[in-house]
Amino acid sequence: MSEALTGSQHLVTATRTLTDAGVPDAARDARKLFAFVTGTTPSRVTLILPDPVMPEVAARFHRLIARRSEFEPVSHLIGTRAFFGRSFEVTPDVLDPRPETETLIAEALRVPFARVLDLGTGSGCILITLLAENSDAVGVGGDASAAALAVAARNAERHAVTERSTFVQSDWMAAIAPSFDLIVSNPPYIAADEMAGLSRDVRDWEPRMALTDDADGLSAYRVIAAQAPEALAPGGRLMCEIGPTQGQAVVDLFAEAGFCNINVIPDLDGRDRVVIGQIPANRQDRAVREAK
Repeated sequence: MSEALTGSQHLVTATRTLTDAGVPDAARDARKLFAFVTGTTPSRVTLILPDPVMPEVAARFHRLIARRSEFEPVSHLIGTRAFFGRSFEVTPDVLDPRPETETLIAEALRVPFARVLDLGTGSGCILITLLAENSDAVGVGGDASAAALAVAARNAERHAVTERSTFVQSDWMAAIAPSFDLIVSNPPYIAADEMAGLSRDVRDWEPRMALTDDADGLSAYRVIAAQAPEALAPGGRLMCEIGPTQGQAVVDLFAEAGFCNINVIPDLDGRDRVVIGQIPANRQDRAVREAK
C-alpha cells in the first residue's frame, strides 16, 4: 500500500493543473480550495502541508480543482464569498459580491437612513450589509429572479436581519410600494458588445441577466431613474453602482429625472464606481426644477 501524499505534494499538483488550464492566480485558488476541503483557514494551510492527506479528502480536493480548471468560480465551489467583513452564500443564481461594491456600502452609510430598497438584490449582500451595519433600519430587496431571492433570504437569516428585511419578486419597482429614504442598486451594466471581453469565470458562470441588459448597458439606469423619484421620500437618496465609463451618462439620467446634489464616487482604484442623487427635500423645489 502506497504512502499517502502530503498536502504540499497535492498543492503542487493542483497548482500545475490550474496553471496549465490558464487559470489566473492558480496558487492562490489551489490554496483556498485546499483550505476548504481540509476545514482550515488559508492563513493556516502552511501548518498542515507536511501532513499526509486522507484519500477521500484528496479526491474531493482534486474534483474541485478539475471544476476550477473549467473556470467555475471559487465562490461556487466553496459556496460563499466574503463581502464587507461578512460571508455570504453564493450560487450560480446570483452575482458574485465584489470588492468594488463596498464603495456603495461605505457611501450609503455616511448618511442615516431608516428604510432602504435594494433593486436587483441578488445574493442580498448590499441590503443585508446595510441592515447589519444600521440596526435601526428596515429594508426591501427586489429581484426578478425567484432563485436569487431564495439565496438572499438565506443570507438574511445567516446575518440575523430576517425580521427587518422583506424580499419581493419584482421587475424593478413594479411590485414594490413606496416610500424609502434610500434606494440602492448594482444593476446589470455590461453592454452586449462588452460581454465577449469578460473573464470566463464571469461570462460562463454568472447569471447573464445580472451582468448585461443585452443592449448599451444603460437600460436599467433609465428605468431606475424614472421610477425612483416616486418611490423616495422628500430628501431621499438614490445610489447606483456603475461601470467605470458610465459616470456622465448616468449623471445625465439622474438630472433628467429631477435629482439634485448628483455626485460620482470613485472606487479605491480611482475609477468611477457609484452615482448618487437626491430628491429635493421640498417637492415644490422639485417641481420648479422639472419645469426649467
